[in-house]
Amino acid sequence: MGYASSLPQSDRSTSTAAGHWVLARAGKRVLRPGGLKLTKRMLTAADMQGKQIIEFAPGLGRTAQLIVTEGVSSYVGVDQDPAAVARVEAIVKPHGGTVINAKAQDTGLSGESAEVVVGEAMLTMQGEKAKAEIVAEAFRLLKPGGCYAIHELGLTPNDIDPELADGLRKQLARTIRVNARPLTENEWRAVLTNAGFEVEWISFAPMALLSPRRNLADEGLLGVVRIIRNLIRDKDLRARVLQMRSTFNKYRDHLTGIAIVAKKPSN
Repeated sequence: MGYASSLPQSDRSTSTAAGHWVLARAGKRVLRPGGLKLTKRMLTAADMQGKQIIEFAPGLGRTAQLIVTEGVSSYVGVDQDPAAVARVEAIVKPHGGTVINAKAQDTGLSGESAEVVVGEAMLTMQGEKAKAEIVAEAFRLLKPGGCYAIHELGLTPNDIDPELADGLRKQLARTIRVNARPLTENEWRAVLTNAGFEVEWISFAPMALLSPRRNLADEGLLGVVRIIRNLIRDKDLRARVLQMRSTFNKYRDHLTGIAIVAKKPSN
């Protein structure tokens, strides 16, 4: 089985597949808004060593790979896409990890069974109701004193013009073929605190998913060569990626990668 055919949504055309899976077809391995450095800062802030970890929507498994090599007590991934489950299972199984096929809103896992719940670039893709349901499930899964670590797409500044924000979201949804709903820092904080969490740590990184410098940092030289080669060979793939890059560049002053670690109160 080829790499592209093993990816989620491999049965969909390049023109209709979700943007992040199109980027994966191009050869990108890091699909988080703030890049690999922000993910690593978030994992450090969550203090994962020796703890029981649950990760929502691990996708390609890049973050899962980082987590299971941190000396964690246990790892359980939760993904609704069977292809992602198989891919991540192959990464974490040698380290004693498992991956289940379920929705983040309704994992079926026992309550208070994790010390850290991780979710990246998945709340952004949900509407208000689904965001609240997923965060509530993270709260249910965590032991008191445990933390929820997220890495999402943010809007900036906090007082961004509502019409601009609405137009940005609509253009983003059209471009990436997902109803993306990025939020401002204050709005992301509210999503967490409304569920009972206490925000403990927050950090930002430029939303530079398709910039040459970010790709070199995240993918390495060989990875960049791989991506360029794939784009040269496939004109439909190239067209989609350039379309996404154009949208990201248009709104770059108002998009940011945001990572937050929030704690479930101990009492």
